[in-house]
Amino acid sequence: MKTVKFYTLGCKVNQYETQEMRERFQGAGFRQANNGRKADIYVINTCTVTQRADSESLNLIRRAKRANPDAKIIVTGCLAELDKDKIKAGGGISLIVRNRDKNRIIQLFNENNELNENNELKNKGISDFFGHTRAFLKIQDGCNNFCAYCKVPLVRGASRSRPLNEIIEESRRLVENNFKEIVLSGICLGAYGRDLSRKVNLVDVIEALEDIEGLLRIRLSSIEAGDISDELICKIAESQKLCPHLHIPMQSGDSQILEKMNRRYTKADYLNLIYKLRSKVPQIAITTDVLVGFPGESEENFQNTVTLIKEVSPLKTHIFPYSRREGTPAANFEDQISPVIIKARIEHLKEIAGHSSLEYKKQFLNKEIPVLIEGRLREGADLWEGYSNNYIKAIIRSKLNLKNKLICAKFKKIFKDSVLAISVDSEF
Repeated sequence: MKTVKFYTLGCKVNQYETQEMRERFQGAGFRQANNGRKADIYVINTCTVTQRADSESLNLIRRAKRANPDAKIIVTGCLAELDKDKIKAGGGISLIVRNRDKNRIIQLFNENNELNENNELKNKGISDFFGHTRAFLKIQDGCNNFCAYCKVPLVRGASRSRPLNEIIEESRRLVENNFKEIVLSGICLGAYGRDLSRKVNLVDVIEALEDIEGLLRIRLSSIEAGDISDELICKIAESQKLCPHLHIPMQSGDSQILEKMNRRYTKADYLNLIYKLRSKVPQIAITTDVLVGFPGESEENFQNTVTLIKEVSPLKTHIFPYSRREGTPAANFEDQISPVIIKARIEHLKEIAGHSSLEYKKQFLNKEIPVLIEGRLREGADLWEGYSNNYIKAIIRSKLNLKNKLICAKFKKIFKDSVLAISVDSEF
């Protein structure tokens, strides 16, 4: 039996699409190569959101070539959309697959290779999520926002939503395979349904999944501030399954910079949204993204971002340096910021974000919170890690096998990025 190995970079949508390709290869008779063993085929699912992502993607291609010089190398993902020449430059590439063709990867590979495609899986979507206890489920692709710094609309295209019946069917398969939490994912998740002839939105998806017996949690991946409706806020407040956690990209806390970024909201808009959310869901977790060093960002502009982080007090802040992306408006902006200044600002913001995270977690000390265990903290240890419904990472000591168990835990001590907890569930 021939073997295949997958390397994936980037967002939850990319990780979902790798799982979809994995199941296509398995349906065609391939076995996944694990534990450092070389494979007959390597599939590299790339990312191009930053210059660093480009470099990491190319490094993974070189790594695959070194692992087995005789292997077939298939490259797909966002780097493969506009940078085929960069990928081909190193030689040894058997096939480049566009994002829109990932679900036809076996068919495309068969054009030059002999495979038994008759056994290929015919189900749309996925049935499993390799290596995870939470399953990411792509319900939307593409983006119409065209932020000034972002290459994603160029490589993912316009916003497209999956039919609701497909999403429900796929969710049922995942629950039947013992997945207790599903993370609804998309390139622009909040745009779901706007392109469909039948009038549906994200709340309709949530309500349909709430009816699935055995599904304990529904979580949302990243969602834009402008896409968080009053209807969605009310659903978070009332739902027994939807997690009280939203990842809302901030990017900047300065209204002038936000306008240059084409972000379509102001600092006040963002802050008012957070106030509205916390008035309905007082202990909701907010995680966010911040882009540091956008062209023209002054020290005053940056300090406005620092202030907003302090006011929002996110559970986690993902901080990125601005990365010039060819083809985006910002690539031609003047007043590019020195890398030295960007690095210093990032270090300062990390300190502020760390303090904000600590303050958020403190309110849950000595509280009993449900935690879904993902697996052992490290092999051979009696320490297990999982996440609360509001996305706090918890570490629990137990000699029992807790994987994929939803247990009630009391938070006792805060570490840098997690909380030490004890089980108060009599079963565990």
